Amino acid sequence: DRDIDVAANDVRDKISRVVRSLPENVDPPTIAKSDSDASPIQYFNLTSTEMTYLELNDYANRFIIDQFSVIDGVASVQTMGNGGYAMRVWLDRVALAARGLTVIDVESALRRENIELPAGRIDSQNLEFAVRVERIYQAQEDFNKLVIAHGAGGHLITLGEVARVELGSASNRSIFRGNGVESVGMGIIKQSTANSLSVLHASSELLENISKTLPAHMNLGLSSSDATYIENAINSVYSTIFITVALVSLVIYLFLGSFRAMLIPTVTIPVCLLSAFIVLALFGLSINLITLLALVLCVGLVVDDSIVVLENIQRRVEEGEPPLLAAYNGSREVAFAVIATTAVLIAVFVPVIFMEGNMGILFYELALTIGGAVIFSSVLALSLTPMLSSKLLSTHAHESWLTHNMDILFRWVQHGYHDTLAKCLRFSWAVFAVLLLVVIGIYYLLQMIPTTYVPQEDQGTFIVRLQAPEGASLSFMEQQLNVMQGEVLPYIERGEVANVIAMIRGGGSVNSAVSVIALPDWEIRPKSTAQVMEELNQLWSQKMPGVQIRMFMRSGLVRGGGGQPVQFVLGGRSYEELAQWRDLLVRRAEDSGLFVRPDSDYKENKPSLTVTVDKIRAADLGVSIQAIGRTLQAMMSESQVTTFANFGEEYYVILQSEESQRASPDDLS
Repeated sequence: DRDIDVAANDVRDKISRVVRSLPENVDPPTIAKSDSDASPIQYFNLTSTEMTYLELNDYANRFIIDQFSVIDGVASVQTMGNGGYAMRVWLDRVALAARGLTVIDVESALRRENIELPAGRIDSQNLEFAVRVERIYQAQEDFNKLVIAHGAGGHLITLGEVARVELGSASNRSIFRGNGVESVGMGIIKQSTANSLSVLHASSELLENISKTLPAHMNLGLSSSDATYIENAINSVYSTIFITVALVSLVIYLFLGSFRAMLIPTVTIPVCLLSAFIVLALFGLSINLITLLALVLCVGLVVDDSIVVLENIQRRVEEGEPPLLAAYNGSREVAFAVIATTAVLIAVFVPVIFMEGNMGILFYELALTIGGAVIFSSVLALSLTPMLSSKLLSTHAHESWLTHNMDILFRWVQHGYHDTLAKCLRFSWAVFAVLLLVVIGIYYLLQMIPTTYVPQEDQGTFIVRLQAPEGASLSFMEQQLNVMQGEVLPYIERGEVANVIAMIRGGGSVNSAVSVIALPDWEIRPKSTAQVMEELNQLWSQKMPGVQIRMFMRSGLVRGGGGQPVQFVLGGRSYEELAQWRDLLVRRAEDSGLFVRPDSDYKENKPSLTVTVDKIRAADLGVSIQAIGRTLQAMMSESQVTTFANFGEEYYVILQSEESQRASPDDLS
């Protein structure tokens, strides 16, 4: 945490130095304490049978988002959809030109008139009054009456004459739907150092409390959550530890033949596992799936030293030595062997600690946990085990029916091994031939068995990415989204899928969409996640031939935001040169047969229009390059000019040309 705070402070210092160099209309940069590829660990969707989408979004921003944001460990809450309210000013270029006005005249009037300023104070003899200029533009009717300029004959030209003003959404380039219904989406992003399970439990508990306060027509539902997978994974590790301890204890009992003797190494297991937490605390590690897995592996390792010491003491007791003397002499005899085996195990895990990359980060914790437990096991084998042996071992141990038959079986195995070994020594050439065949078989099996970075896991959730050709419009993507969700809805009705959310996040381009599909619990669903993915992939491929579909399940070891498994950056002197090398790499990747759909984020084939200004002509007309740029920016995109207040909240005033006046390249003329 200290390293992260130091890094964050360093970033803040650097950002503060460059803020003054940013363009005029750029929002100030913000710093979030989350992973660079952080994705929501939980999705909620808010729906209503009576409210419009804008009213629902406004309700979420006013009463719900902040409650989730203050949960300990939450970095931010992403809202998905078209955004909240905004005063949309749809400019009419013909009306502006008829009155001799420009877009800059409208921008200047909005900034000049729609303002709220402190105007000082009045000091009377006993009281002091603050004076402020009140903002009078708050509703659609107010903005319609906003005076832009003076026309001929003293006529006041208002904003309503040159534009259509309406209270609309802040963005028309984003979509969020849950189970096919347009809704307000909320995604919980945790801080980089926060405990995922704690954040998930806290947000789920808050969900129940918020649901009790919502109006009857409103519903806040859980669309997707990592909690189920994480809890099941941790519980399975705990159950594995208990099963492992039970099996190890049974094996010890079968071979030692005494319940009292079995207790001695069995007692060392929980002591060693608990002692491993000392190492975790010393190195600042946490209890997670990796360290819990290490504890599972430790169960079989930590009893080895105790069994060696115990068997030697048991042998001396059976030879007639008193238990106390046998414990002293027996432990001294094998002390060097115990220390040597511990040193060998530690030597195996030391190189793992220095591994680099993602695997190094994961196995660093694994190696430290196992190494710490093994060290404590040798200490306990030479201290706790002799002490317990001196108290519990006896020459009068009762042999049970189970151990008696186990001894008979063991003697049969011993005789069989003796006979087999004698034959192998007589025909040593055959042993070498078998060994050679085994080595050859291993080589061919390694070629046949598929390899992967991490194993595929059925987490009950998978992510779908739709990629349309460059330049695809929002309406086209919305149609594809409807087709995609339409194929999933029957699965929801049959209980094979629990929830599906789909979103188009807008921004620079709208030719991509993301969908998160959550399945029911493993116990109640009839199909695996891989089966559902395969079936849906076939359906979508038939219904959406012009769209690339990428589907993947996240891994428990790699929890990133769903990027491709192999990614790299190509640098060079020019984009033309980069495009040549990119095409070569993509072609080689396709020919190798090792990659599926290699792609690049540099798309020079995206449809675009370039405006080249005639500087001499512009100067002759008295039109600056800045004025042309600002006019195009306001007419062709969503230009946030100023704000207005409504019921205690502040919203943007956005300028944009009417859709009919920016529908074709000719409109630029």
